[in-house]
Amino acid sequence: MAARSIASLSISFGLVSIPVKVYSATESKSAISFNLLHKGCGSRLRQQYICLKEDVVVERADMVKGYEFEKDRYVTFTPEELKALEDAAEQTIDIVSFMPLGAIDPIYYDKAYYLGPDKRGGKPYNLLAEAMRETGTCALAKWAWKGKQYMVQIRVGQDGLILQQLLYADEVRDMSDLHVERIDVAPAELKLAQQLIEQNAVDGYDASAYVDEEKQRILEQIDKKIAGKKITVAAETPAPAGGEVIDLMEALRKSIGNNKRQPAAKTAGKAAAVKAAAPEAPARKTARRATAAPAEAPKRAARK
Repeated sequence: MAARSIASLSISFGLVSIPVKVYSATESKSAISFNLLHKGCGSRLRQQYICLKEDVVVERADMVKGYEFEKDRYVTFTPEELKALEDAAEQTIDIVSFMPLGAIDPIYYDKAYYLGPDKRGGKPYNLLAEAMRETGTCALAKWAWKGKQYMVQIRVGQDGLILQQLLYADEVRDMSDLHVERIDVAPAELKLAQQLIEQNAVDGYDASAYVDEEKQRILEQIDKKIAGKKITVAAETPAPAGGEVIDLMEALRKSIGNNKRQPAAKTAGKAAAVKAAAPEAPARKTARRATAAPAEAPKRAARK
């Protein structure tokens, strides 16, 4: 299915204007969710909004959005006024500077988007991409979107430009508040730790080599429950006590000695092959209810 753009904008670069289309780069894969039911009859429950003043249920048709400018005092807006507020923003991404590609700490990364050239934008789009690729730089820009101005990074990906929303300084917590204790590391310990890292080092991250094993485990338990079986909880391995003293050198040596698995790069490749060969979760053998006359259990709704 062809990708659908969510906006048409222009990248402002000096006196150059590059028409682009914006596409979502990621999609949310829903986590496993459980619905609230009426314990007596098993029916779904519906959320309701209650007026705090009149203590009555308010239907959506009777709701308006408001901004609290003083305690318990609001100014209200119609849907048309809210849309006008958003549409008033300029439809441009204004580049303010260029910097080395790794200059921005990933902790400031928020949502990512793909940028594709719009009509008559192919040449300047590719010119900007190639110039940043050759100079090893990324662009810092401003982007007003849905009632908020974002600082964004524009960088070159494998197939085109990527727009990365950035968090502001006051949206990232200061790690110094943790007061992490600084402790000197012995050279011998450091050497063993480095050896352990080298044994598990890979060239890069292959996202396709990994799956959500926790989600799969829960879905398997749900299938058992559908089949009328009881879910059993495995005994937890007790975590080490906070004040427990361990021999760090011995732990490192054992970690290195027990590391008999394949190199991580090969393991990742094998995982990807297994995933490709394995049937999808919905294709698992349908569980059956544990009844005197076994009948096919209702199928769990497939989730993407």
